Amino acid sequence: MSPYYEAPGYYEPAPGDPPAVFLAGGITGVADWQREAARVLGRLGAVVLNPRRRDFPIGDPAQTPVQIAWEHHHLHLPGVLTMFWFPPGDSTQPIALLELGAALDNPARRIVVGADPGYPRVEDVRCQTSLARPGEVVRTTLAATLAAVRDLL
Repeated sequence: MSPYYEAPGYYEPAPGDPPAVFLAGGITGVADWQREAARVLGRLGAVVLNPRRRDFPIGDPAQTPVQIAWEHHHLHLPGVLTMFWFPPGDSTQPIALLELGAALDNPARRIVVGADPGYPRVEDVRCQTSLARPGEVVRTTLAATLAAVRDLL
């Protein structure tokens, strides 16, 4: 299994490290898709950067800026591949949409995008992605999204 970093543990790349993948996408109110993604990516030898904490102290308001700083740091590490997955459910995942918009606006950022057909804003993700990055495919399953990440690694 490759190195795995979960918020709030920080990763600083070193020469010779394997490629790193940030797991961007739904956390609140959706299934823990990150567990499967981390398992698959770990087998591929990637460093996994997972913002989903096993035990997030939701009652501690001081943890919100800690979490945001962790995500910001890891999303902006040079060379990191950001995998976006928008899972099915009732939540629109506004922070993940914000992160996708920022990534789409930066042509230097390497991304892979996936959105389940049951995600409430799937058409928004498809449309925004195609406008910002013509030819970028929005995958419809987690497995297809992970396969696209594998192909880029």
